[in-house]
Amino acid sequence: VESGGRRKGRKEGRGLRRTRGTRSEHQRLELTFSSAVLEATGRLAAEGSSRPCRPLQATGFEAKNRVPKSLVGKRGTVRDYPGFSPSVDAEALRKAIRGIGTDEKTLIQILTERSSAQRQLIVKEYQAAYEKELKDDLKGDLSGYFEHLMVALVTPPAVFDAKQLKKSMKGAGTNEDALIEILTTRTSQQMKAIAQAYYTVYKKSLGDEISSETSGDFRKALLTLADGRRDESLKVDEHLAKKDAQILYNAGENKWGTDEDKFTEILCLRSFPQLKLTFDEYKNISQKDIEDSIKGELSGHFEDLLLAIVHCARNTPAFLAERLHQALKGAGTDEFTLNRIMVSRSEIDLLDIRAEFEKHYGYSLYSAIK
Repeated sequence: VESGGRRKGRKEGRGLRRTRGTRSEHQRLELTFSSAVLEATGRLAAEGSSRPCRPLQATGFEAKNRVPKSLVGKRGTVRDYPGFSPSVDAEALRKAIRGIGTDEKTLIQILTERSSAQRQLIVKEYQAAYEKELKDDLKGDLSGYFEHLMVALVTPPAVFDAKQLKKSMKGAGTNEDALIEILTTRTSQQMKAIAQAYYTVYKKSLGDEISSETSGDFRKALLTLADGRRDESLKVDEHLAKKDAQILYNAGENKWGTDEDKFTEILCLRSFPQLKLTFDEYKNISQKDIEDSIKGELSGHFEDLLLAIVHCARNTPAFLAERLHQALKGAGTDEFTLNRIMVSRSEIDLLDIRAEFEKHYGYSLYSAIK
């Protein structure tokens, strides 16, 4: 993906370095991978909550870097693998990488069927047993988007998001769509962990990086989201919703010019359930949907950001389904976005995203990726 967010066409040679084949063979490997991932999600969807899950006793590094318990539910496609053994999996991965050619089937089977917390235990076991980083061996043995996805799967969630943010701001241009997607769909708890991971990896403040790459009201809103101060309460306050709705109306439709700071303060700090009620109250006051008002009053990336917040407050899986649709349609595929959503939402709401995708576009996410 180019730095400005535009999609590049498909490149040759994305397969495995040790598998010296034709372009068609590389494409076959990619198809095998995408099919295997979605076949796994399909099995979990069919099994629902009946699949037995063995609880993990993770502490220290693993506990810090696992997906927060508040986010892990029955709407993800990846869960703790029953009968899990990090030493067995580490040994199988080592054999898959070190053998003659690469056993991509084993890589796929293990890394797409273990939870993030389990994968971190495998990483630790691999390091202890072979004195090498699993991600480094994967990078040395694989290439292209297959490599990117395998490495993403063994990266702690907060570090993965931090690196995605870095990529979106790296180079001559900024991928504003990626910035918006990440900062609007992560919880306050996640954003705090991402900011800490960003500083650990790059020795720079995430806020400072955002400030240097963006400007104006868009920058203010991004920085507010990056601070991780959004209310996460599920309770709603009807009086506050009416008050905020009136403030938004007075800041836009009911005055000459627009008070952008009021939009930023309310949309970036209130909880999603509270915003949904506020948007209902706004329509009662203004006789307009909040989306229409934002489109009429604001412009540019700031408008895009606030519209994304509205969409997420109303239905985050539908927003991400739309992002996947944009990534998959047309002549080229935006693997940067595809990989990020598939990996980051696999333990949170990928089942819901999949359902929204088929509901809105009339065909399955599986068939779109295939």
